Amino acid sequence: MKSEVRISDEEHLLLELCRLEFSDEQINRINSLLAVITDWPYFSNLANEHGVAALVWYNLEKYQLHSEIPEAAAYFLKCTLMRSLGRNTFNTESMGEVLRLLNAENIKIVILKGMALENSVYGNQGLRQMSDVDILINRDECIKARKILFRNGYVSLPVKSFFHKLILAYYGKHLPSLIKNGTSVEIHHELFGGRKNLMTKMLYNSSYMLEIKGEKAWFPQPQIFFLYLVKHLWLHEMNNESQLRLYTDLIVLIEKHNYEILNYNLLKCASDAGMSEILAWHLEPLRDIWSVSFPGWLNDFIDKWHNEDFIDRFFFFLRSPKNNPSGDKAGFYRHILAEIPGFHRKFLFILGDLFPTVSFMKNRYKCKSTWKVLLYYPHRLGKVLWLFRK
Repeated sequence: MKSEVRISDEEHLLLELCRLEFSDEQINRINSLLAVITDWPYFSNLANEHGVAALVWYNLEKYQLHSEIPEAAAYFLKCTLMRSLGRNTFNTESMGEVLRLLNAENIKIVILKGMALENSVYGNQGLRQMSDVDILINRDECIKARKILFRNGYVSLPVKSFFHKLILAYYGKHLPSLIKNGTSVEIHHELFGGRKNLMTKMLYNSSYMLEIKGEKAWFPQPQIFFLYLVKHLWLHEMNNESQLRLYTDLIVLIEKHNYEILNYNLLKCASDAGMSEILAWHLEPLRDIWSVSFPGWLNDFIDKWHNEDFIDRFFFFLRSPKNNPSGDKAGFYRHILAEIPGFHRKFLFILGDLFPTVSFMKNRYKCKSTWKVLLYYPHRLGKVLWLFRK
């Protein structure tokens, strides 16, 4: 592993366990690391923060590598797997209801992220930890789908402002979350962004059908799904957070669908999506840290876009995956704005950001008084500077 001197034995072990398929050499490496690990609380907590504790325990138990793990750490990891399995089972039941309601109206639903991965590559064993259910619906039908779920007991998280209600299907990646009986459903209408980007439609139209709870559901084809997950991971990193769970998704997809993903069309699609650099940056740690094997032409592509700063950030996130102060709020804000189609929609988005609802303001500024919260509105005008700050 390159750069291994920069990480602790606990971090090294965690990286080694973030996959589903292992060679004899990798198993021997894991055994060697297990013999020298001293800080098991750090290892367990880090696995949990990265959303891979369930997978870690599964791999340790499957390959009979857990006998030397202290009881407290083993119990923690095993309980995480049991909770993840229970949560995923619960979410799958809820997904069945969503499918039933929307299939009845002939609305095509493409399953995304954790639910899609758990069902298609992780084996439906609770290994892919997830909190909510993500689906993609055609932009023209997403508001209709939202209203159907409303009528059947789902409640929406608050919309930030009246102005944002006018453009719900045109800003961000998904509509405000819908919640029922502890399940949160996010209806996505855009995945890749960009005014001329047709990749979301390509993913939607090329999806294949499977059944969940006796209802038809659609799943993304592996290659374009892989690209979407890379873009999704990059957006998290722009917001100064990253988890090994999201890198593991890429590794497991390649393990299961190597030739379907790693062909010349991958670079063409990445170029069409305007994310060639982003793809190369995220393939590099897969190659150099997890030893994922790539063909020569893909190695050349990765080397062309090598970015040492990105590698440094990867190791920063390894130790601190979440709750980091936002590094470039202005840049992230401009990125969101740039992906909203139409000047009038951009204008409405900015208005909504400057003048949110009073209820939003009370929650944002921890203020109970309506009159007092009005004093915070001028503070919002500072966001205008984000449009021009370099």
